[in-house]
Amino acid sequence: MKCAVLGDPIAHSLSPVLHRAGYAALDMDWTYRTKRVPAGGLAAFVTDRGPEWRGLSLTMPLKREAMPLADTVTDRARLAGAANTLVLDDGTIHADNTDIPGAAAAIRERYDGRILAATVLGGGATATSTALALCDLGATEIRFLVRSPDRAAETVAAVQRHPSAPTVIVGSLTDDFAEGDILVSTIPGEAQTPDLVSRCDDVEVTFEVLYHPWPTPLARAARGVLVSGLDLLVHQAAIQFSLFTGHEAPLAEMRVAGEAELGARNLL
Repeated sequence: MKCAVLGDPIAHSLSPVLHRAGYAALDMDWTYRTKRVPAGGLAAFVTDRGPEWRGLSLTMPLKREAMPLADTVTDRARLAGAANTLVLDDGTIHADNTDIPGAAAAIRERYDGRILAATVLGGGATATSTALALCDLGATEIRFLVRSPDRAAETVAAVQRHPSAPTVIVGSLTDDFAEGDILVSTIPGEAQTPDLVSRCDDVEVTFEVLYHPWPTPLARAARGVLVSGLDLLVHQAAIQFSLFTGHEAPLAEMRVAGEAELGARNLL
């Protein structure tokens, strides 16, 4: 069976390394490759797939584009308004979002304490999925620090639709302080200025969704528990692996492969 990760850009993706490691660990004769698909190109790619295709992992800019192509959509993907996973099954397309449970699993692997309040830096698609994961973990207040509140409108709306109905606060990335039990950063490393880092040092848990460059300024300054972008990537990929193959993912082997690849790229 065939699977692939699609997006633009895509050459840097670690997903093939993780999924192929899973296939090797379970002695499965499956393939997984990268394919550059620019915005607007997903429908044509999916239409051209034959019955040997089983799963597609999606990254930017295709996650929202995937939604209208699916015959069925999970509640969590519908809530996020985006899908990072398409399962192809006998002509039927199933859409899911494994970023949400993947983020929750990544946090719980490193930290088992209570999470009631959180600060999320950024307001894009990754901020949406991680904030929804925090809601699933029990957060009742989520503070988004952003440069432009208008750009976070879709994210705020998605979080407010969560069944737990958390309190949502939108603040300034350039002025306000991080508050709560956990800080999640979804912003680029170059945006993590010394001033911003100094306003984010009073949290117990830091979740840096990037794995390159590593460590980011916020990851380097973390005083307590640190959850990494590799943690997130491995856990969401493991859930995808199970959706595609029907087998429990060999998480340990997938993580080792990811760490080895980052080491080979001199990114760890």
